[in-house]
Amino acid sequence: MVTSGSDSTPSAAPSHDLKLVLPGRRCLAGAGWTWIAQGWRLFTRAPLMWIIAIVIVLILAVVVSLVPFVGSLAFQLLNPVFAAGFVVACFSLERGGNFELEHLFAGFKSRFAKLLIVGLLYILGWIAIIMVFVAFAIVSIGTAALTGNMENILPALLESSLTIALGSLVALALAVPLVAAYWFAPALVIMHDLVPAKAMQESLFACLRNWIPFLVYGIIMLGFAIVAIIPFGLGFLVWVPLAVASTYAAYRDIFTEGMLGAAEA
Repeated sequence: MVTSGSDSTPSAAPSHDLKLVLPGRRCLAGAGWTWIAQGWRLFTRAPLMWIIAIVIVLILAVVVSLVPFVGSLAFQLLNPVFAAGFVVACFSLERGGNFELEHLFAGFKSRFAKLLIVGLLYILGWIAIIMVFVAFAIVSIGTAALTGNMENILPALLESSLTIALGSLVALALAVPLVAAYWFAPALVIMHDLVPAKAMQESLFACLRNWIPFLVYGIIMLGFAIVAIIPFGLGFLVWVPLAVASTYAAYRDIFTEGMLGAAEA
């Protein structure tokens, strides 16, 4: 089924003619590399602005995090807002425009509440996952305490480490769909005005439907990340923009009519 974006697009949001495709289409394995290639082209159109924007977000994260607990939580809530800003910047670059600094803050001007809810749902998801892991850890420690005394508590803990390992695997299994649900949600909210729960649902299903191209994408990006570490980690000033821009390319390929490359031509 194909549906169009909301007709009541706020002025602060990008005005576009992209038609939303729901559910997101299934792509071939080679799409994983195509997304990276298209993301690289978007990066090379404004490399300096990409790096400046990434540095600004990094500085904001450090400053906000200086406030114990609340600061880190607040920045996590705002992550989808900044992600939406990068989507707007990518859309501008795709159409031959510039990467303006104001694009980075577009999510604060349009659909801010919905983007904030995406961040809240994501945080709640992680809290639930952490609680699951903690439950396994408590069971493991409790078992060790019941089966050992103070002299041999360490060996007992080591014997019950299998429970903690199982808890880690369960937590990882739960984290994968949570990240998948978040992956395209900011783009679907800022570009198509989907409600947060719907955006995360469609993002999850799209990622599951395209697990093979995402596997290819992940392996290649992991290789690039290893290379990015070598020059004192400075390569991440390129790797992070590439990850962001290639995610936009994947969104265009999966959720919209027309190819990003065609729009660039």
